[in-house]
Amino acid sequence: MHVLVVHNRYASAQPSGENRVVDQEVELLREAGHRVEVFERRSDDIATRSLPGKVAVPLLVPWNPAVRSELAARLRADRPDVVHVHNVFPLLSPAVLAACADTGVPAVATLHNYTQICPPGTLQRDGRPCTECVGATPLPAVRHGCYRNSRLATVPLAVSLAVNRRRWWSGVERFLCISAAQRDVLSRAGLPAERLAVKHNFVPDPGARRRGAGEHLLYLGRLAEAKGVRLLMAAWDAIAADGGVGVPLVVAGAGPLEREVTAWAAGRDDVRYVGLYDRAQCRQALARSVAVVAPSTWLEAFGLVVVEAMAAGVPAVAAGHGAFVELVQDGVTGLLHRPGDAASLASCLRRITADPAGNREMGRTARRRYDQAFSPAVGLERLEEEYRTAVAGRSGGADGAPPVGNGNAGSRRGTPRGREWGQ
Repeated sequence: MHVLVVHNRYASAQPSGENRVVDQEVELLREAGHRVEVFERRSDDIATRSLPGKVAVPLLVPWNPAVRSELAARLRADRPDVVHVHNVFPLLSPAVLAACADTGVPAVATLHNYTQICPPGTLQRDGRPCTECVGATPLPAVRHGCYRNSRLATVPLAVSLAVNRRRWWSGVERFLCISAAQRDVLSRAGLPAERLAVKHNFVPDPGARRRGAGEHLLYLGRLAEAKGVRLLMAAWDAIAADGGVGVPLVVAGAGPLEREVTAWAAGRDDVRYVGLYDRAQCRQALARSVAVVAPSTWLEAFGLVVVEAMAAGVPAVAAGHGAFVELVQDGVTGLLHRPGDAASLASCLRRITADPAGNREMGRTARRRYDQAFSPAVGLERLEEEYRTAVAGRSGGADGAPPVGNGNAGSRRGTPRGREWGQ
């Protein structure tokens, strides 16, 4: 097949799992013999713009007419079989869907988070679940400044969500959810269930698996409140006060809590903050882990680090909500703790380190689950299947808008995804 991938790349200063997923899918499809091209913008380029250009960026979030024209010309010239849309925030906008409609090319969209129903895409506010904007106008997000704690910064996302619902409804043949948990949330919120398919992210075989019991517990990810970093620090302090678990905690990543984590880890023998790891260092750290810790307080749509741990034959300790519930089989491939509960997290970390034989069996089972559900072969099969379905269904796509909800489990929908202006 001839596939055009559309993606706004997040900033390179903070490594993005979404960027990695897109790159891996492109490589996978090309290796399978498909012709794959990329239409992209890079958030890194915002820094090189003139001051007026930077000021204009928020205006492009709901709609970028230049992108519509450029992409439509590209589609008319190249005539791909299908367009695969990933992130369109902040420089592409839903204008990419108009270009697909202009040229009659079917579009598939991977939903990497919840921005179809929540301006910041997290379904969370002040560390707690929030659904105020689901099925309603997104004014609550503006009132609370849900994006970057800024009302002004939230406005473009809220406007885009409000004005582009019909465009997303009519312009996408297949929405690819990265977990069943995400699909269920979006379906209950009013997205068309018949066009919501589950396609898990795949992970390349790392080529390095754990041998022995492991040397450390590993947190590998963004240092942010929603990722449960403060929760992990509280749980680890409780463990340390009780004598520890015999192995250190390694924290790898960057983000808004980096200074706090650096100060917390300073001078301790039981914690090592190592900053950002490159991909080779990540693989090595995973293969030396007793377990990977994923204590997110928000409803993760997937959980890439958990699957990367599976590929390395390493169990995970994860929050018992969102996608983690389907990724981690509690007591079989890892342990699930009560979300937001530091004592429960501490208990699971003690358990995962206290039984080396049981831990190794969990790791072996996790690797078998990776082979069955998250390998490149499985990922390729699902991608090809969804592309064929989109192409076959192009002439029969729905073109109406969903009914307006009442602000609870409503039915309004559609918006580009996005997280950081600099990403």
